[in-house]
Amino acid sequence: MSETPSTLHTALTLAASGVPVLPLRAGKVPFGNCPDCAGNACGGRPNMKAPGPCHCPGVCHAWAAATTDSAVITSPPWLAAWDRAVCVGYHPGGAGLTVVDLDDAAAIAWARTTLPATLTVETTRGQHWIYRGAMLSRNTVRPGVDIKSLMAYARWLGNGTGAMAALPDIVRALAVKEPPAPRRAPQSLTTPLRGHGGECPHRTPTYLERGIAMAVQRITEARSAVHATVYRTFLAVLSTHGRCGCLTDTHVARLFTAAQAKGESPRHCADAWTNARTALGL
Repeated sequence: MSETPSTLHTALTLAASGVPVLPLRAGKVPFGNCPDCAGNACGGRPNMKAPGPCHCPGVCHAWAAATTDSAVITSPPWLAAWDRAVCVGYHPGGAGLTVVDLDDAAAIAWARTTLPATLTVETTRGQHWIYRGAMLSRNTVRPGVDIKSLMAYARWLGNGTGAMAALPDIVRALAVKEPPAPRRAPQSLTTPLRGHGGECPHRTPTYLERGIAMAVQRITEARSAVHATVYRTFLAVLSTHGRCGCLTDTHVARLFTAAQAKGESPRHCADAWTNARTALGL
């Protein structure tokens, strides 16, 4: 009878295939920050006060700790964590994957009648449907359904069954938040508001498209300080379009694609996006 692989062995195998991993302790949760990063003293991930990686020595910052670097995975702080780990976690978005986490039988029944078939992994309560392609993560997109991709971690539960399909638009659409309802003008106003006739200008296709195109161009033309340029560009886009509900996953994907074409990793893109949202209080 073959011996069950250790968490470390599984982690190294996944990392060698390009899947960023991290140890999970009891309760399937990440290990806490190291002493140098306690209380976010380092300004670290995923809520950094400025762009750039956190160089902490421990297994810090949840999903953002996930790595494919075997030297890190086998370093003393990580080995100590693997000794206490109960399972292996991974960052789906960092591997270019999206996990549709189905928590119960009703969610599975919905997926079978709604989503394209793909690689399926059994979980304790339901199933993970794994697609090829990354997107923003979002919990409770419908009853019993979470989406785990960028800026999230999932538990590794084995290779599953079936062939992995490309991430479909129907899954991307699940994570798109409904735009906030327009605020009604105070009843005390006696004269009409001037400007855009009450319509959000960001929803004008030309206005939004021009803004995204300019942001992509700014990233593409960066010749130095690419990481800082990406962060400032994300900040500019969110400051203009981040509060009205007009940005979609398609827009964000265009920005991330442009940044990755300049050498940024999916992880750095996700960090920069989160940092910009945090800086703006979004």
